[in-house]
Amino acid sequence: MNNLFANCQTDDSIFNKFKIAERQLIKIEKGFNSRKEIDRIEANKKFIAAWDLIVSNKNILNYSFDSLNGVSILSPKNNKFKLITWNLNKDDGTHTFFGYLLINNSKRIKKGFFKHETVEAYEHFKLLDKSWQIKNPETYIGTSDKWFGMLYTQLIECDDFFTLIGWDGNDKLTQRKFIDVLYFKPNGEAVFGKDVFKFPRKNPRRLMFEYSSDVTMSLKFNEKKNQIVYSHLAPREEGTVLEGQFQYYGPDGSFDALELRKDKWVTLEDIDARNEKNKNDRAEKPDPEKQKPIFEPK
Repeated sequence: MNNLFANCQTDDSIFNKFKIAERQLIKIEKGFNSRKEIDRIEANKKFIAAWDLIVSNKNILNYSFDSLNGVSILSPKNNKFKLITWNLNKDDGTHTFFGYLLINNSKRIKKGFFKHETVEAYEHFKLLDKSWQIKNPETYIGTSDKWFGMLYTQLIECDDFFTLIGWDGNDKLTQRKFIDVLYFKPNGEAVFGKDVFKFPRKNPRRLMFEYSSDVTMSLKFNEKKNQIVYSHLAPREEGTVLEGQFQYYGPDGSFDALELRKDKWVTLEDIDARNEKNKNDRAEKPDPEKQKPIFEPK
């Protein structure tokens, strides 16, 4: 009974520690709304420092941080990891991405006949955005220290990997959405990018969709159909000099999809997605003065 009481006290103490940290993060986060880039950069430094104080505690995997509105925090059902990402917008229209990958790499090791030992191996990694160095995002395979940065907005659990939907503001002319992949090697190392796509005329490790900053692309997972449904992008005038100039690309009203078949995302072109359309498929560009620098794209 005494041990149970002691454990309860410990749990409460840990919860309170994270609650206090979350309040501090909320305060710092307000600095991202500053109109001055130097203030946003300073707020980001403080934000990282605040996370650094708590990510080494493995109990962070059990705390939701659901009061943070501007940070994406994704976890699978088994709580094996927590993927934290956010973005810092610059005055030139570009974005830099930051984050952490917190992993419970506990392993069951055989210790003789009928004996096993579980070895706790909680690890935490800072995600370092190297996207500005990468010429071919769709074929790039990276690790936590060589990450193609983006804001992850959705996690889809597959048998041997995790599929991620992400966003990148890119610049003043175009924005990008991604279908990325996260998987873990037998030694526990996390890898971003994997050959799991059957896509026409490509052999990608992740998919990238680039389009005008003036419009919004629909890209979402339909759990009932086990499909990722997305707007088909095209230039305003096909067959003209606008082709390949992605600042003139946007949804053309049709939809394609990726369907998961035997651990492969298989392309389905021109599907009937009348029930998948929403008011954002032809949305106008939002007022930049009213946008938050950290947000979950629609």
